[in-house]
Amino acid sequence: MAVYTEVSEDQARALLQSLGVGELTALRGIEGGIENTNYFATTDRGEWVLTLFERLTHAQLPFYLHLMKHLAEHGVPVPDPQAKAEGVRVGPGEDDILHTLCGKPAAVVNRLRGKSELAPGPAHCAAVGDMLARAHLAARDYDRHQPNLRGLAWWNATVPVVLPHLEDEQAALIRAELAYQNHVAASSAYAALPRGAVHADLFRDNVMFEGSADQPVLSGFFDWYFAGVDTWLFDLAVAVNDWAIDLPTGATDDARTQALLGAYQAVRPLTDAERRLWPAMLRAGALRFWLSRLWDWHLPREASMLKPHDPRHFERVLRQRIAAPLHA
Repeated sequence: MAVYTEVSEDQARALLQSLGVGELTALRGIEGGIENTNYFATTDRGEWVLTLFERLTHAQLPFYLHLMKHLAEHGVPVPDPQAKAEGVRVGPGEDDILHTLCGKPAAVVNRLRGKSELAPGPAHCAAVGDMLARAHLAARDYDRHQPNLRGLAWWNATVPVVLPHLEDEQAALIRAELAYQNHVAASSAYAALPRGAVHADLFRDNVMFEGSADQPVLSGFFDWYFAGVDTWLFDLAVAVNDWAIDLPTGATDDARTQALLGAYQAVRPLTDAERRLWPAMLRAGALRFWLSRLWDWHLPREASMLKPHDPRHFERVLRQRIAAPLHA
């Protein structure tokens, strides 16, 4: 959510008017994140989030935007991409919820109510587990397909890029873990895992809550722009690796883990194959984010609000997942 592309008020106003979402009254860049340019836009009809996509293309984006539409229509609280207003011409081959601004693909979604909880308790984790399972089931009949672009193929391509920046012990660990994950992915147990469209980045700062700390009400999942078709188990592992982790050490928090997994399985119980591969998928989730944070840390892009995350956190998580496997 850094700002890479500066958007003027006049440019934002023209886009918002074409969507029929009101007259712009305020525009503010959003700090945080590292992938896209994001602004909060206030109009006389509500609060919106304007996103310009810095890496994803016009060809890739319909998968994400229509997935959000699909989930919203199935009762999952997600940002709803806004289409061009009635009477505004959409050209041949254009998508009515994918726009262009400053030469970049762009989207406008409603701003979710509530706030993120960066120090979650078991009640927050239970709400996340419940809604994540509902999102997986709701997306079963989503008919667009796009692989997880930060999945195994990306890991294999990116490890050689970051290796020169690592100490010998780190390089040995990342090579060994990549070899292990390639072995897992080639197994019959992995082929049996249920899969579909997944969020793949469901961290604490991508979920909104209302209510109280004791009785939180989950008001939305957002930032679906790492979504893709992958195993549901990987998506669950990514969530547990953030929501149920002690941040200073990377160690498992048992109460939060049990709350998230219990609530998830109350909606969608894990299969036998998923139970067998749960420790491996927790390692996979840790590797994916250690690798992406190494890439962002050592090969950063310029942005006016760029704060790359410390990659050492997910190195610690991976080491913990190897040393103390967590079984479902």
